[in-house]
Amino acid sequence: MLAAGLEGIEKQYEIPEPVEENVYEMTNEERERRGIGVLPGSLGKAIELTEGSEVVRKALGDHVFDAFIENKKIEWDRYRAQVTDYELKEYLPVL
Repeated sequence: MLAAGLEGIEKQYEIPEPVEENVYEMTNEERERRGIGVLPGSLGKAIELTEGSEVVRKALGDHVFDAFIENKKIEWDRYRAQVTDYELKEYLPVL
C-alpha cells in the first residue's frame, strides 16, 4: 500500500472524487460511468494482474516477487482442486 501511494505521489496520479454511496448497490453501468473499478473475481485473476504489476515487483524486489507469485499459484491450484459443499449438494444427487 505504501509503495502504491508513493508511486501515485511521485507520478502525480490524479486523485478521484470520493464515493459516499455503496458501490455494491450500483449497477455495472453506473460504476463504469463513474470510473469505479472492481476487484478481481478470483485469486487466479488477481495473480494474473499482479504478475504484470511493476509497482508490486519494485516494492517486493525480484526474488520475493517471484516467490510470492509462485506461492500464490500453488495456493490457487490447491483451492481449485477442492470439491465444495455446493458442488456436492448440487451435482452428487445427479450421479
